[in-house]
Amino acid sequence: MNILVCVSAVPDTTTKITFVDNNTKFNTEGVQFIINPYDELALTRALELTEANGGEVTVITVGDASTEPVIRKALAIGAQKAIRVNTVPLDGMHVAKLIANAIEGDSYDLILTGRESIDYNGGQVAGILSELLNTALINVVTSIDVAGNTVTAVRDIDGGRETVSADLPCVLSAQKDLCTPRIPNMRGIMQSRTKPLNVVEPTSEYADTSYDSYELPPAKEGVRLIDAANAGELIDLLRSEKKLI
Repeated sequence: MNILVCVSAVPDTTTKITFVDNNTKFNTEGVQFIINPYDELALTRALELTEANGGEVTVITVGDASTEPVIRKALAIGAQKAIRVNTVPLDGMHVAKLIANAIEGDSYDLILTGRESIDYNGGQVAGILSELLNTALINVVTSIDVAGNTVTAVRDIDGGRETVSADLPCVLSAQKDLCTPRIPNMRGIMQSRTKPLNVVEPTSEYADTSYDSYELPPAKEGVRLIDAANAGELIDLLRSEKKLI
């Protein structure tokens, strides 16, 4: 079984976000980048599946050379090979097209992504990629099992979960609860340095969308304390100022 896992480099969740060039670009100065957490779940489950059924896991990233530490971490976790498309990702369509073109001619039974990246939260790549590759898509999955030529997954839906089956090849996006992410050990870290990382040039630099500007959310207001005996004032504030009742 050959599995491709799409991973992206995202700012650590503790990063203080700022913008430059009149709020038109994200400021990467001093930012620590990590593997997108949803992608890390996809990678871990891919490794579990190949350990149970045999096969190989390849990770692919769209990014410049600055993303290589993140790729090496994915290799240290257990992936056997890596591909880096040498360009800065512009939007979900751009990423999906570049991945589809980079793996043209290769054969993968499963292609796994995270449900979304935690920076832009677009959640687009899995769906677009499945369309470009003409395969089935199972989105936001919390369980993946493979038997023969069939993949069975449990996915989140409004108000519950459903079980879905599809023929291979198939694209799936990982949701939380899929598995427990693995932590690379020293042996994995040492081995990652010699595992193959294939850098390919992009086939297109065209993006379907553009970002006009960014802004931070408004600062939280201070706490206003209301005397417990004055419920009427609290109700008036919720009605007149906050428009909650």
